[in-house]
Parts: sequence; C-alpha cells; structure tokens
Amino acid sequence: MKTNQAGLNLIKQFEGLRLIAYADVVGVLTIGYGHTGPDVKPGLIITQSQADQHLSDDLARFESGVGALVKVPLNANQFSALVSFSYNLGLGNLGSSTLLRLLNQRDYPGAALQFPRWDRAGGRELAGLLRRRQAEQALFEAPVAA
Repeated sequence: MKTNQAGLNLIKQFEGLRLIAYADVVGVLTIGYGHTGPDVKPGLIITQSQADQHLSDDLARFESGVGALVKVPLNANQFSALVSFSYNLGLGNLGSSTLLRLLNQRDYPGAALQFPRWDRAGGRELAGLLRRRQAEQALFEAPVAA
C-alpha cells in the first residue's frame, strides 16, 4: 500500500519543512520533512527537491515497515495513519506497541484508542505530539470515501 493524500498532508503538516538541519525536541538532527539519519550533519542545507526526495524515500521505508508489521486488513486511511505514526516515532515503537498488538488481534477500536498515549518526547508530554496523535487517530477512524 501507499500513503494516501490525507496521510501525506498530515505528515507534512506536523513535520513542517526545514531546509537547514536542526536538532529536534530530543536533540536528533533533522532536515526537510522530518528526515533523520547519518546523512544529516550540523549546518547541512538542502533544496526543496532534495527534501521531497528524502520524504519519498522515507515514506517508502515506513510503508514497507508498516506493511510487514500489520497482519490484518487495513483501509487506506488506517494504513496512512500508521505510516504517519511510524514516520514520527519509528517502526520499532510501532512494532512493540499495544496499538499494534490490539490491531493484529483485529481490535480496531482498541488500537485507535492507543494513538493519544504516544504524546511524549524526552519523557515529557508535548501538546504538539498530542495534536498529531489525535489527527492520526481521526484519520485511522475515518471511513474511506468510495
């Protein structure tokens, strides 16, 4: 599956776009639309085109990871919400989460209720993360238009 437009919009909205590398709230060097990794160095400057390419590459990795972890059918909104969640928190956190355990037990409503629990960074609650989790939860629960 691929992230739908609603999921892509959610990721772009909450990640924001920064063309100069910066340290996020927990000190991880980040650039573009939330891109991290060994290629991100202090002072790095990229173009819009490079930011778009990083986003595309990162999305492919998270889409593949979500596809491998989830063992039950998903609609496009559910899949895209999980990609956004993983894009922000990492596939390891999704993999070890109660959200995934409940989802793979076909408890879709129970899984949806887990999103807001992931509102912390560096050990403290962040209002921005809660807003993101609520947006992901809403997307997860939204029916897909036919």
